[in-house]
Amino acid sequence: MNELDQIKINFNHDELFLLNVVLAVIMFGVALDIRTTDFKRLLTQPKIVGVGILSQFVLMPALTFLIVIIVKPAPSIALGLILIGACPGGNVSNYMSKLAKANPALSVSLTAFATMLSVFMTPFNFELYASLYEPTNQLLEKVHLDPFALFKLVSMILGIPLILGMLVRHYASNWAEKIGRFLKPMSFSFFVLLLILAFHNNWDIFTKHVHHVLFLVIAHNILAYILGFQTANLFKLKFHDKKTLAIETGIQNSGLGLLLIFGFFEGLGGMTLLAAFWGVWDIFSGLVLAFYWGRKA
Repeated sequence: MNELDQIKINFNHDELFLLNVVLAVIMFGVALDIRTTDFKRLLTQPKIVGVGILSQFVLMPALTFLIVIIVKPAPSIALGLILIGACPGGNVSNYMSKLAKANPALSVSLTAFATMLSVFMTPFNFELYASLYEPTNQLLEKVHLDPFALFKLVSMILGIPLILGMLVRHYASNWAEKIGRFLKPMSFSFFVLLLILAFHNNWDIFTKHVHHVLFLVIAHNILAYILGFQTANLFKLKFHDKKTLAIETGIQNSGLGLLLIFGFFEGLGGMTLLAAFWGVWDIFSGLVLAFYWGRKA
C-alpha cells in the first residue's frame, strides 16, 4: 500500500466547522443571483440543459474513471480524483464566465441546476466508479460509506443554502443584491484562507508528496475544459455557450470534495492532497482561461 493511503491530513473540528459554514455561505451567495425565471429560461432551452448534464454528470465522471484506469495512481489519489470528477461545477465558475465574456446568466442557471442534481448524482457517480476500480473499492469497504449520510451532507451544504438564497432573491430582491455584493467575495476569500491553512498545517506532507498529484491534477483539469467545450461544439451551441460549458465542466467544487473527505475519510492523505491542490489549481487555470477568452472577445 502506498504511504499516502495511510497518512491522515490534520484538520481540526473548528476548521472543519468553518469549512462547512463557508461552503454553505458561498452557495447561498450564488443563489442570491438566481431567479425563478432562470429555471424557466433553461426549460425553454432543453438542448443546453441536456448538454450541460451530459458533460458534467455523465462524461466528466467517465473521463475521470478512464484516467484512473490508464494512470493507475495510488488508491487514495484515485479515490480523490473520482470524487472530484463526481462533484458539481464550482461556484467560482460564474465569476469566470463573466471574465471570459461567455454567458454568465447560463452559468448561474446551470450551477443552480447542477447543484440540485448533485444531491443525487454526486453520491451515485462517486460510489459507482469507486466500486468499479478494485483498489478504490477496497478503500470504500474499509470506510463503510453510508450513502444516506453522504446524501444528507450534500443536501445540507448545497441544496438547502441554494433554496434559501433563491427564496431571499424572490421575496427581497433589493436586499439580496446589496448583501450579494460583499457576501460572495468575502466567503470565497475565507475559502481560499482555509485552503492555505490546510497547506500550512500539513506543509511537510504536501511538499513531500505534491509531485504525486501535480501533473495528474493539471492534466485532468485541462481535459475537463476540452471535454466541456467539445461536447458543446458537438451539439453546435453558440461560441459563448461553448465557453460557458467548458468553464462549468472544468471548474469543480473541490470545497465540497474536501468536506466529504474530512467527513467520511478522516482526511485520507492522497484524497486530501489531490482535492486541495485541485482547489488551488483550477482557480489559477480558470482565471488564465477566462482572461484569455475575455481579451480575445
